[in-house]
Amino acid sequence: MILHTIDVAPLPGHRLGLRFNNCESGIVDLSDELDGEMFEPLKDPDLFATAHHHPVMRTVAWSTGADLAPEFLLGLLHRQRERAA
Repeated sequence: MILHTIDVAPLPGHRLGLRFNNCESGIVDLSDELDGEMFEPLKDPDLFATAHHHPVMRTVAWSTGADLAPEFLLGLLHRQRERAA
């Protein structure tokens, strides 16, 4: 199965609510991931809030053209859950 998101919801604090096609879901905090030319602008809460599920790429994308791979997002979700436990 090729992993992809099926739902993306921007949340305050540079977080995303995510649902994946493998039945996993959760909230990821991207506040420590917004570095570099493509992602630095997303530190602006209004730009971050443009996060949406891209129907062709089947992952999160922003109005700026930035996107993140679903594998990265799911791995981050797992790492953040482990740290919280």
